[in-house]
Amino acid sequence: MQIRCATTADAGACAALYAPYVNDTWVSFEIDPPDEAEMARRIAAYASTHAWRVAEAGGQLLGYAYASAHRSREAYRTSVDVAVYVSAAAQRRGVGKALYAALFSELLTKGYHAAFAGIAIPNAASEALHQSVGFSPVGVYREVGWKMGAWRDVGWWQRLL
Repeated sequence: MQIRCATTADAGACAALYAPYVNDTWVSFEIDPPDEAEMARRIAAYASTHAWRVAEAGGQLLGYAYASAHRSREAYRTSVDVAVYVSAAAQRRGVGKALYAALFSELLTKGYHAAFAGIAIPNAASEALHQSVGFSPVGVYREVGWKMGAWRDVGWWQRLL
């Protein structure tokens, strides 16, 4: 497995990997999956200011992780929101941990201090992954999103970089 910086050439594979999370689960609060052009825009934007990493093996995308601004007010400038998505075929093989390790390393070199992850709950696998890489739960937004016919909660997790 190789972890590297994402480029806009990865947009199609990232969009394809992400679509089932949008269409089939409440893990993502998006309703319509982004297309390749939108994913390319996100990769370019987040990679230029924060970080976006991909994992691949044998020419196949296994997963990706990225960081974006936590909030827009200036005092939040050293905090980031992070997310990781791993293909169904590559889950529970250390891909998420490896992606986060590379992402956190890059964020540290850019001067970021704290990372936050929002996890639509229940999601035991994501909670376990985040805990395994040093995140701690800090609170829950109750009924913050409506998806798949029900109100959904989001647990918030924090890790100091």
